[in-house]
Amino acid sequence: MTDFPGTDLAAHLAAYTAAFATGSSAALDDFYEPDAIVVPQPGTPRAGAAQRQATLQHLLDFGLPMRAQLRHHYTTGDLALTVVEWSIRGTARQGFPLDVHGVAADVLRRGPDGRWRYLIDNPFGTAAGQDPQPR
Repeated sequence: MTDFPGTDLAAHLAAYTAAFATGSSAALDDFYEPDAIVVPQPGTPRAGAAQRQATLQHLLDFGLPMRAQLRHHYTTGDLALTVVEWSIRGTARQGFPLDVHGVAADVLRRGPDGRWRYLIDNPFGTAAGQDPQPR
């Protein structure tokens, strides 16, 4: 499969944010390898489908869309490292203002079906000590 700069991974990111907007952690789970990890806070990786779904559900419960832009990516074969600027901003479903954002450093693998899936979802990249809680 030919990987034109940004095209394939940009489409993946657009599909991910659309799935996020549905509010369904099950819809998001399709974007992850079974053994993928999510790092909800620097230094706190979560492994396994149950932990991943709980982590994602926490963000989905705010009821706000995610905006994301692919800054750049590096691919070799069926592996990719992406750097993505993202944010979840607005008034949460619970009534408080929310501003959660970061620059992600994620690792993805392209499956036999041609779809990219996360192996490592690290939304805060190299940030240290940023707390993804409401402000």
